[in-house]
Amino acid sequence: MELKTRQVNDVTIIEIEGRFDTHTAPPVHELLQEAILEKPAYVVVNLEAVHFIDSTALSTLVAGMKRSRQVDGDLRLCNLQQPVRMIFELTRLDRAFEIFSSEVEAIEAFQEANT
Repeated sequence: MELKTRQVNDVTIIEIEGRFDTHTAPPVHELLQEAILEKPAYVVVNLEAVHFIDSTALSTLVAGMKRSRQVDGDLRLCNLQQPVRMIFELTRLDRAFEIFSSEVEAIEAFQEANT
């Protein structure tokens, strides 16, 4: 798995590449914790290059979303591949997360919410 982070204005972008599972979730958890230190914590997780996700990874994302909302922010997802999107739909987590078809849309949604 490969992780990349960057800032776009006040939004932290986390890009994940490869399998997102019990073995690769801890570094993502650490990145989320770092991103959430900034208040408000606006985080976009780009899952474009993720083709497999398991329950530990889902739990990591849910924990990050809850923590970011506690500090008046949010965690949004974008670019879900079909197998990953199906997992979110089966677990009904697609109702808990705001999921966008592109990174640009996810970032713009933060900007629109703050105006």
